[in-house]
Amino acid sequence: MSVATIVVLKGDQTGQELLDEALRVLDKSVIDVELRLEPFDLSLENRRATSNAVVLESAEAMKRTKLGIKAATITPETPGDVGSPNAILRKAVDGKVIVRTGRRLPGVRPVAGIHSPISIVRMAVGDAYGAKEWREGEGNDEAAFRTERIERSVCRVVAEYAFIHARKTKSKVFGGPKYTVSPVYEGMLKEEMDAAAARHPDVSYEPQLIDATYALLLSNPGDPMVIPSLNRDGDCLSDLVMQLFGSIAGAESVLLSFDAELRPSVVMSEAPHGTAPRLFGKNVANPMAMILAAAALLSYIEDARAANASRAIYEATLEAVHAGVATSDLGGHASTTEFTDEVIERVKRKLDVWSSL
Repeated sequence: MSVATIVVLKGDQTGQELLDEALRVLDKSVIDVELRLEPFDLSLENRRATSNAVVLESAEAMKRTKLGIKAATITPETPGDVGSPNAILRKAVDGKVIVRTGRRLPGVRPVAGIHSPISIVRMAVGDAYGAKEWREGEGNDEAAFRTERIERSVCRVVAEYAFIHARKTKSKVFGGPKYTVSPVYEGMLKEEMDAAAARHPDVSYEPQLIDATYALLLSNPGDPMVIPSLNRDGDCLSDLVMQLFGSIAGAESVLLSFDAELRPSVVMSEAPHGTAPRLFGKNVANPMAMILAAAALLSYIEDARAANASRAIYEATLEAVHAGVATSDLGGHASTTEFTDEVIERVKRKLDVWSSL
């Protein structure tokens, strides 16, 4: 196996602390996979000091290595400040798709009959975000306008990756845009979903309008699902789906860009939560989502040992919670480092046993 290089995008406050925990799990002594780590300091202080040059440098590094893992970072609200590093990274690596997966955690009661994983595959660009907005008129006659844009190439990668991810996770492709009301604009994504379904006849396909998708999620019989969506719809769906499982601790987020053959060319994983400043330095934050982000990244390395390590981390993380080793947000008493220690021991044990088989 050639050594894979992972760009490590350091962050702020508790976000950086949790990244450090995830990197402990990725150590060769744990997963028996040699990885080269290339760190970049994306803390707010360093982004200001470099006028965001460090963000662009890290993006160029990810385009070279194809892999990145990012800590949560602070986005200042002051106009004219350094802004959102995620937005800069997304544009710089030409990120087209964001995948967020929610899953049930042992001991955490989900909403309704939700118990199988649900992944939202959404556009990372266009739609309501970045749209041109303006107002005309005055008083009661004042009107607001917005010009939104989606591209067929982006619709195609969203649809295609939804089916690829569904096959990988043994899920069905479910949901879709409001193509009946908006056949020209939202219908473009539906056309690409139908075309992808024809290319992947082995994957179950159940298209729904976006409003029906929301309603049916609450009466879902428990099937694992992958939901392709527009940018705005996917943003809302991601937040809903994670809460349906009772906690965002079991979710990870992956940004993807693609080559001309619609294969992932850059993969950047992260936890969906923020920097949690109130928990900074207290060793009580839950590292689960960041650890799962590390597991997700390993699954994109084309090597059997990396794939085994990815599965072992997923299983060990959830089994630790099932055994009662959990941080306080999940009703347990483990510290951040104690939870990671438990995951590490379980990963080592699994990989040792699997090697004997």
